[in-house]
Amino acid sequence: IELSKNTNLVCQIVFKLGDCTNKKFIDSIFKEYEIEMVFHAAAYKHVPIVEENPLSGISNNVISTLTICEASLKNNLKKMILISSDKAVRPTNVMGASKRLAEQIVLDFAKKYKPTLKDKKLISKTSFSLVRFGNVLGSSGSVIPLFKKQIREGGPLTITHKKIIRYFMTLQEAALLVLHVAGISDGGEVFLLDMGKPVSIQYLAEQM
Repeated sequence: IELSKNTNLVCQIVFKLGDCTNKKFIDSIFKEYEIEMVFHAAAYKHVPIVEENPLSGISNNVISTLTICEASLKNNLKKMILISSDKAVRPTNVMGASKRLAEQIVLDFAKKYKPTLKDKKLISKTSFSLVRFGNVLGSSGSVIPLFKKQIREGGPLTITHKKIIRYFMTLQEAALLVLHVAGISDGGEVFLLDMGKPVSIQYLAEQM
């Protein structure tokens, strides 16, 4: 919505609402608009909710990734980039495990279909990569909106454990880094963004 209000834009913004696990829906969009690059950011990332609804979480996080990878290959997209999570590293919950599985799907496509030439003809031109980072300040599911809500309600602020630390970056930083990844990716890479120094959740709660 913010982008659509920018009068300096030199491109048209089109909104499409649908299910990322729907093959016909994704395929039709890629064909109609001759998509060159896709950033797959759709995911159920709220850990407690996914823990209570594992099948829905796995369907949305994993099956959607497979669907988009297949559609990207079918429609000869230039690049498919998965937006992953640091929770996919040695996952301790269903959400993290589902994102890890999504990563493996992307890496498998990257290995099988890495852009190659045969008899001077490009067999596959789609490169598959993923970028992994931590918490984006103020995004849906982030601890910041939760703390704000608890403050408005008069407290208390709840933390899982006082020794927990988290990496944070702003939405603008995350978007710029993802675009940078799109520029330098060749396929098969796992990009780990520099999130700076970790912040103690207890310290963050105290400061807020």
